[in-house]
Amino acid sequence: MNQLTRDLLDSPGPLLLVPDAVLLPEGPADGYAVVVADGSFRAVGPAAEVARTHPGLDAVTLPGHLLMPGFVDAHHHLTQSFGSALAFGEPSEIFRRVWVPLEGALDEESAHAAAKLAALEALRGGFTTVTDAGTRADVDVDIVASAARDAGIRCVLGLVCNDVAGDAATAAEDSTAAVLESAEKHLARYDGDPLIHASLAVSIPEAATSTTLHRTARLAEEAGAIVQIHVNEHLAGVERSLVRHGLRPLEHLHSIGALGPQLLAAHATLLTPRELTLLADTGTAVSYNPVASAWKGNAVAPATAMAERGIRFGLGTDGTRGDGFRLADAAEFAQRIAYGLATGDSSCGAGWTWLEHATAGGADAVGLGARTGTVAEGLAADFLLVDITTPELALSRDVPWELVRRGNRDQITAVFVAGELRLWRGLPTGWDGPALVRQAAQLARAAVEKAPITRVHPTSAAARQRSTAP
Repeated sequence: MNQLTRDLLDSPGPLLLVPDAVLLPEGPADGYAVVVADGSFRAVGPAAEVARTHPGLDAVTLPGHLLMPGFVDAHHHLTQSFGSALAFGEPSEIFRRVWVPLEGALDEESAHAAAKLAALEALRGGFTTVTDAGTRADVDVDIVASAARDAGIRCVLGLVCNDVAGDAATAAEDSTAAVLESAEKHLARYDGDPLIHASLAVSIPEAATSTTLHRTARLAEEAGAIVQIHVNEHLAGVERSLVRHGLRPLEHLHSIGALGPQLLAAHATLLTPRELTLLADTGTAVSYNPVASAWKGNAVAPATAMAERGIRFGLGTDGTRGDGFRLADAAEFAQRIAYGLATGDSSCGAGWTWLEHATAGGADAVGLGARTGTVAEGLAADFLLVDITTPELALSRDVPWELVRRGNRDQITAVFVAGELRLWRGLPTGWDGPALVRQAAQLARAAVEKAPITRVHPTSAAARQRSTAP
């Protein structure tokens, strides 16, 4: 019987934690322990050795638990949480009909509640880092930063740097200058913040001039940050780029010098062999978002091929559902359906590939590989305690595969971010989660009613009535 209690973990001082196993890059290590102090892992190693070198600490045993890195969501839209129930059955480019109108209807209170609600769902799903691709709400982006801090989650915070409006092909010179000035200020704004990491974002390549695409890449590179851009996601976007530039979106970004380790290409579902080579040669990272592909009817990014070619990538939810285990499962499952069945590939990267890219690979892709994503001395103590005594995991013979195929958020006992207990058995520590949900439900109804949203697909009830009508 697991006797672990919250009070054993909710301590301001250093913690010596001794779980049944620790998930290291090379696999699960039995009999290991960690010391958590000042927000980081101070020590990771065999339990006896760690206890010997830290005699002043009382060991907290964690029977029946695996200590593993927290998941990294490489692509999210935190202020879109109010519209989660509007996305089902909708065709591609839903952002034009749902997300832009919805975010435009948010004020400071509703934007903060929407972002904090998304952060809560992410924590419940084992994510310790979320990467926000920038809000279109007419509020200071610090509203989103405040929500992430209040929730206790690490956030790579994007600032939208679009300087082209609508279907225009150019932007006014003063508009470009203003966007670039805001970008520089944003990159400096969160310097030294323990949880918020500044990032730049462009909605899609056609939303910014070549000047802005090139300059944001250089600004991010100089600051050690990333630029997030939705790239090669929809066929319509690829075709518009071919008409305008004679190049596909990723090719266009390469032609103006915007590819590189500082770029995080979101989705990248429609890639030619040449574009895979461009990604590999430039060190550009990708956010592979398998659930978004299924829900929106997009193609599936060739992630198994990316892994084989050493292309950097993480896994992103795109705000679909905040469950790290189900995301990793979807990552493998989508590759099996889209590519594995046709070639007789029964492994499709195996469990470790998707677990790695949901954690360390994701941290690397979003520019935080030197800070989080792995249980290692000196890195941020962003980790999960997973109950491995459940029927789904107790008989495991291959922990990475079992976590990918049979893991679920209800098996997460505790979530730590920056060494602090942020979630205990599904509920946040230090603030009232259910109260936030009630507040968000009220604000969401008002925002949805106000927003000029256009949906193509009827609700399930309406569709059923239509199908059964005489």
